[in-house]
Amino acid sequence: MSTAQEIDMAATDSLISMTDLFILSLAGGFALYWFFIRNKKQEAPNFKKLSIAPVLERSESSDTSFITKMKNTSRNVVVFYGSQTGTAEEFATRLAKDASRYGMKGMVADPEECEMDDLAKLAEIENSLAIFCMATYGEGDPTDNAQEFHEYLANGSEAMTGVKFALFVLSHAILTYLPFVLSHAILTYLLFVLSHAILTYIPFVLSHSILTYLPFVLSHAILTYLQFVLTRQYALSPVPEDFPKEKIFTGEVARVGSFANQKPPYDVKNPYLAPITVNKELHKGGDRSCMHIELDISESKIRYETGDHVAIYPINDTDIVEKLGQRLGIDLDTVFSLTNIDEDASKKHPFPCPCSYRTALMHYIDITNPPRTHVLAELAEYTESQTDKEFLQKMTQATEEGKKLYQDWIHNDHRNILAVLEDIPSLHPPVDHICELLPRLQPRFYSISSSPKVYPKSIHVTAVLIQYTTPTNRLSNGVCTSWLASKKPSEDNNSSQLRVPIYVRKSQFRLPFKPSTPIVMIGPGTGLAPFRGFIQERNYFHDEGKPVAETILYFGCRNKGVDFIYEEEMMKYAEKKVLTLHTAFSRDQPNKVYVQHLIDQNHEEIWNVLNNNGHIYICGDAKNMARDVHSMMVKILTTKGDMSTSDAEDYIKKLQSKGRYSADVWS
Repeated sequence: MSTAQEIDMAATDSLISMTDLFILSLAGGFALYWFFIRNKKQEAPNFKKLSIAPVLERSESSDTSFITKMKNTSRNVVVFYGSQTGTAEEFATRLAKDASRYGMKGMVADPEECEMDDLAKLAEIENSLAIFCMATYGEGDPTDNAQEFHEYLANGSEAMTGVKFALFVLSHAILTYLPFVLSHAILTYLLFVLSHAILTYIPFVLSHSILTYLPFVLSHAILTYLQFVLTRQYALSPVPEDFPKEKIFTGEVARVGSFANQKPPYDVKNPYLAPITVNKELHKGGDRSCMHIELDISESKIRYETGDHVAIYPINDTDIVEKLGQRLGIDLDTVFSLTNIDEDASKKHPFPCPCSYRTALMHYIDITNPPRTHVLAELAEYTESQTDKEFLQKMTQATEEGKKLYQDWIHNDHRNILAVLEDIPSLHPPVDHICELLPRLQPRFYSISSSPKVYPKSIHVTAVLIQYTTPTNRLSNGVCTSWLASKKPSEDNNSSQLRVPIYVRKSQFRLPFKPSTPIVMIGPGTGLAPFRGFIQERNYFHDEGKPVAETILYFGCRNKGVDFIYEEEMMKYAEKKVLTLHTAFSRDQPNKVYVQHLIDQNHEEIWNVLNNNGHIYICGDAKNMARDVHSMMVKILTTKGDMSTSDAEDYIKKLQSKGRYSADVWS
């Protein structure tokens, strides 16, 4: 059993009392003196009062260098994050926070805001450790905030002799991305390839690092109590009643008043409020819905390219927000602020503050996704029932029983924070702690389904409405799609209510530079979205009289008469001979037929495209479709190209490296 596991188990045994604290303080103080001060081998750790305390201490330096800050505040752990949706940033924050529980001092750092050339200087700090919590985007591409660091590595970095590193990789494209990481021998000490199981490994990393940093075992009992005490990173700050209303956030991403006074350029921190001019149903029947939405960007100076993504900032369901307010017994219109206790932290607030609880729960906090185990662990301390407390704590344990309980009760039953509170009546956490614990509500990314050559003043989005009933008989709606579904232009709707915050994210999912290069597009369902833009652009060049090579589309859906989206448009392109169309309608015959089956019938066509320096594009489901298409491509290469399986895999990797085999997939 690891040190971290022992601490976790011991922390659940008893509550701390003043007598216990006094006795432990005396024992701990004597032990620290005997082993450290008396021998003068090492400075004794300075344990602070067991109460809500800052995770990190304040630095007196104004130097922005993360090395200088670490030296001035006696920190020995820096956690860098590369995050696109906020998950990696959340894990990084928790890693730095948990470090304090093991006697280390950590800080979180955004590589975009740091001089990464200073990494080599980390060796100057005794017992130092850098942890990289890195996500990827698209086909293993670096996240926006890690782009410069990615280029720094690609251009060759300094020797990292004597610098210890740990790496957490959160990526669906890990097999593509990992060779790049390993080829730049910067992360040479510890490597953990993780996904959702990362929570199991956080104590592992810290407990193994602790062997290097903490040569004192005698303080185990004190660390047990430190583990138990709730460690708050943010303090609730009162906001005076006469605080100017114009300085209170009402949903803006970064700058107060930015929605009322829009100024370009528009980006992740300054989205544009785009009017919805079209919102129509694409399905011709059935019990599912797929929306075609057009966003007006004519007054924004926003430019996009075919294949780019548009990010939309959604708003949470008002019904859930109201129920949360009632369950927590709060006035949702109360204005508050959460301020980082570490005054030198780069992130002063967990989200824009001050704001009302209603604004926080509507715009800034993810209240619909299942809460993670660390949230349940801290919520457990607010239960009035010992049975409920033990139940919540059991789900946070890295045991088979704990993992299964969490999987069944939280994930399989799709319980969000409201469902947890409703199903455990004895649970009464303060709303400000919930606001601190839950992750940020992130923008949703959609492949743009239009070409700027044809629609320079609008961005088109194709989105399936997410709606289902959970095993606990609760209705669950997709945060963004259900919100968008309510925004339909009509004479009765106020135009201001039809605006949504957006920005454009550049993509590597690009058409060949020359339209004379043949392409194959494989996109069932809404995987057709980016290919609609591709086809529009190829048709544009065709109408301009330019030579356009074969443009081949493999599209699939359930029923031709129900969910063949953009059918009329695709058929017109096919009639013009601009498009070669292959369709698979899986439920229109006794035996299901998918796009991969059609590909298996057209080996010659695919092989000819590859032999003519063509490009292959895949968009849609990563778990099944993309995997099956990959296997089919290997089959084509082994049969038509007389390759071995390993040679075929290597050939596909070379195509990927040259940008000739691209995937925009999701799970």
